[in-house]
Amino acid sequence: QVQLVESGGGLVQVGGSLRLSCAASGRTFAMGWFRQAPGKEREFVAAINWIDGRISYTDSVKGRFTVSRDNAKNPLSLQMNSLKPEDTAVYYCAARSNYIGFVPTTTTGYNYWGQGTQVTVSS
Repeated sequence: QVQLVESGGGLVQVGGSLRLSCAASGRTFAMGWFRQAPGKEREFVAAINWIDGRISYTDSVKGRFTVSRDNAKNPLSLQMNSLKPEDTAVYYCAARSNYIGFVPTTTTGYNYWGQGTQVTVSS
């Protein structure tokens, strides 16, 4: 079993920054972030495969968001810079507890989810 606890959401103005964290208990092979805006499907944001260190980002956040973790004991982080109103959503941490040879970018690639944290970017 893997438990995920997210933190760091909030309200920020356009162009501002926020940092999300996700603490995981149990072994994981990949972790990532998804987001869901009202009336929309949950979408992939960024993820890391721990086996080979590969990272993947959705195109809309490349150059603005950075996903990272310093070591296995530290939480997964998502540094979000140059935030835009369209980044407003509930952000979910996701984890996969079995081996995978690539970075999963769909919700079906993960079997554990956090409770979600709200990010609101005001204009």
